[in-house]
Amino acid sequence: MKRRVLKIIILFSLLLAAVTGLLIFNNDKKGQGEKRSEQLVDMNEISVLMSRENYDEAKRKIEEYADKLRVNKTKESSANNEIIICAVAILFIILVFIYIYFSILRPFEKMNAYASEIAKGNFDVPLNYDRSNYFGAYTWAFDSMRKEITRSRKAEVEAIENNKTVIATLSHDIKTPIASIRAYAEGLEANLDKSPERRSRYLSVMMKKCDEVTALTNDLVLHSISDLNMLQMKPEEFSLVPFLQQSINEISAEYGDVIFEKTDLSPVVYADKKRINQIMENLINNSRKYAKTDMKVSITRKSDEVAIHFRDYGKGIPDEDMPFITDKFYRGKNVGKENGSGLGLYIVKYIAEKSEGNLELINHTSGEGGLEVIVTLPIKKSENDFS
Repeated sequence: MKRRVLKIIILFSLLLAAVTGLLIFNNDKKGQGEKRSEQLVDMNEISVLMSRENYDEAKRKIEEYADKLRVNKTKESSANNEIIICAVAILFIILVFIYIYFSILRPFEKMNAYASEIAKGNFDVPLNYDRSNYFGAYTWAFDSMRKEITRSRKAEVEAIENNKTVIATLSHDIKTPIASIRAYAEGLEANLDKSPERRSRYLSVMMKKCDEVTALTNDLVLHSISDLNMLQMKPEEFSLVPFLQQSINEISAEYGDVIFEKTDLSPVVYADKKRINQIMENLINNSRKYAKTDMKVSITRKSDEVAIHFRDYGKGIPDEDMPFITDKFYRGKNVGKENGSGLGLYIVKYIAEKSEGNLELINHTSGEGGLEVIVTLPIKKSENDFS
């Protein structure tokens, strides 16, 4: 488009210059012929008058001749003025082109190049908004569209990533109760304990674990058919200590490796029992897998929060891994050949924060050593004291 406009302006300028030059040339040619004839006649008349000694008439003719010379000079000056006017007209056309280029053509070229980049999928190219050109408002709208597309693409990527994370989280949590069911089933198959009470207890735990698998599977199905990007929390009011005791008995029924420290405290919390149980299972299974020691569970009060302490006596987590250990899919450098997805502590932190609580990890380098994981939960709003 720029080349086309440039060609039109150049052609128009050349045409204007040619027409003006032709007119000037014709006028000059015609005028010069007439002036020569008149000059010859005037000179002859003056010569005749001088030869006849008619000096007064000769003087008058000389004055007329001088007047004609002045008129001719004026005409030449007019011709020069015409040339100047033509030059000014051409200059004006050039200035008009420059204005059109910078106010219309150049912004349009930028828009064209910008649209090409957007078509290639390059959404990081900004388009500066200039109020002085005719495309100012359109430029602003176009750049706003780019920003909106960028936000939409980013949200789409995050949604896909969140979807993968939730599916991985649920899949990870399903493994734990299935492993427990298998262990209890193997014990029953091998007839390791013939006590009816113990066998009944094993069967009860297996049924409970089946219910947990069903609930987690339902979560997975619900998530896969919906647009939600997070696990649903169903909080309820319950007394924490009896719940912890029951959960620990079920989780450690086979191993007997979890010790719940008795307390006179009995806080009432408002949280999702199923999710809190997921926290406990993840932390206890992590201890069995990596620390390979017994675990002690205790509770303390921290202001209007209750803190659940999970303490093992293993080698802990390397200091360089601590800032990243709760990131999804991150695994510490000291895990050895143990299998894992790197989701355990990520799940614990996610559930704690969704429960309006927090997660803290402490490496004990002195004494018995080990890792202490502290999960804090808010105490029920209407209850400010322990009973």
